[in-house]
Amino acid sequence: MTTLDLNSDLGESFGRWELGDDEAMLALVTSANVACGFHAGDPTTLRRTCVGAVEHSVVVGAQVGYRDLAGFGRRFVDVAPNELADDVVYQIGALDGMCRVAGTAVRYVKPHGALYNAIVHHEEQAAAVVAAVRDYSAELPVLGLPGSAFLRAAEKAGLRTVREFFVDRGYTPSGTLVPRREPGAVLHDPDEVTARVLRLLDEGVVTAIDGSDVAVEAESACVHGDSPGAVEMAQAVRDGLTRAGVSVRAFV
Repeated sequence: MTTLDLNSDLGESFGRWELGDDEAMLALVTSANVACGFHAGDPTTLRRTCVGAVEHSVVVGAQVGYRDLAGFGRRFVDVAPNELADDVVYQIGALDGMCRVAGTAVRYVKPHGALYNAIVHHEEQAAAVVAAVRDYSAELPVLGLPGSAFLRAAEKAGLRTVREFFVDRGYTPSGTLVPRREPGAVLHDPDEVTARVLRLLDEGVVTAIDGSDVAVEAESACVHGDSPGAVEMAQAVRDGLTRAGVSVRAFV
């Protein structure tokens, strides 16, 4: 692989509560998964993040999630599929409005947190998110975990699917993400995560939490913007990719 998109979850501050260094991350990534106000982000934060993305020529995606500000969208919500679809349409539209006044547009959709993990296996919720994206614009690609019910449903609906790799998250032997409450779920060493990305590109595998190798295919790699040392990690990954001759650019 000679090209790779580098994405990050941004725009997640809320009021006086600041999370991450969006400005620094926008100088390093090629795609920004911007919160839409349901799990994080207030209108001023979202507009500022979209403006920053335009200034840095970064593509904006709608980071949609459960309606769960208190839990930062990391708690499963047993919401009816039709209500979930409506929530996703609402979120895409809200962020798209902020994008328009900033001089850009929502270019793709990525579910966040518990919703992202739920629709790896939850067929009904996966179908609801796909239906929402398709109804809003069938031209929008969706970003998700390889092998997930979400990407299968999206492919069936005719949406473009983009497989994603998490540079700073632990993997289970089945290729899913280690739950955040468990040891080894989040990685913090810039050299370690950079090596993981380069091995993924060279060999198509990642070392799982039990030491086994798991096959992973990806067009985009995620560095979480809210992790401690996120900027240093993103810089290390980007530098490592450049040294390896990999072109870092958006998938859209």
